[in-house]
Amino acid sequence: MKPRPKADKLLCVAPMMAWTDRHCRFFHRLFAPSARLFTEMVSTHTLVHGRKWQHLDYNPEEHPVTLQLGGNDPAELAFCTKEAFARGFDEVNLNIGCPSDRVQNGTFGACLMKEPERVARCVAAMSAVSNKPVTVKCRLGLNGADSDERLHHFINCVSQSGCSRFYVHARIAVLEGLSPAQNRNIPPLQPERVAKLKIAFPHLEIILNGGIKDLESANQHIQWADGVMIGRAAYHDPSLLTECHRNFVEPKFYPDKFTLLATYVDYAHKAYASGARLQKLIKPLLGACKGMPGAANYRRILSDPARLRAGDLSVFADALGHVFEQAA
Repeated sequence: MKPRPKADKLLCVAPMMAWTDRHCRFFHRLFAPSARLFTEMVSTHTLVHGRKWQHLDYNPEEHPVTLQLGGNDPAELAFCTKEAFARGFDEVNLNIGCPSDRVQNGTFGACLMKEPERVARCVAAMSAVSNKPVTVKCRLGLNGADSDERLHHFINCVSQSGCSRFYVHARIAVLEGLSPAQNRNIPPLQPERVAKLKIAFPHLEIILNGGIKDLESANQHIQWADGVMIGRAAYHDPSLLTECHRNFVEPKFYPDKFTLLATYVDYAHKAYASGARLQKLIKPLLGACKGMPGAANYRRILSDPARLRAGDLSVFADALGHVFEQAA
């Protein structure tokens, strides 16, 4: 198959619980205009039964933005998908990768890799409500049930129900004995198995997730994958998103970091005035000046609990001053 130009490849920021809220997504959009942004996983139970529709709030600047759903009931997933597309989301993604005990107790997430036919029914119901993309994020398999044969059967079964894009975390999930954090590190990365998927299913879009911590690794995998999904590296150092956007899409994209941060600070002031918590608004900024002189003081000021409790918005200017006055 003839490789596509890099500009056609997807750059994505992974959905991460307690991280990729609307403020984080606004921030990441500044660093990568082309990146596909994901919400935190939202359970269908929260939306259908909890009526917590505020989980679907987002900023218009976030497009393209994907809602990630967690659930196992086709009717509920279809209802939430229809609502999401009515609210303007560009894609709805079904989580078949989360290994947490809470998610397992709800019988969704990674444990559904054991039930490809059930996942297929869910995707079919979701796809029936709109022509917009319905996609799946999964793992390589489960501990003790992680053969290529099982994985390829899962992908084949689900793809026939209307899913043509899979985001694949290149690790298995261990459902007993490991925490979600350990599941992100202890099972070894196996990107070569994801590459085999692309060979076996050339008509599908296969996006690699897991272990992409720098531009070198992103470039290595983008040669065969249809895109790369960056997780925690994006908030430890959001400049990686800029490097990837420049490398894949826009070679002349060299934004001034101070301008990006000043734009976000202006957004944060407005969001705080509208009721957002200062701690949540500061969180995306913590890794933004990694490696720069004054970065330690920058983080110390932004993390000052007394100033955060007091709602002291001057922490933004004080923190940025420690970095950019030294850089001048």
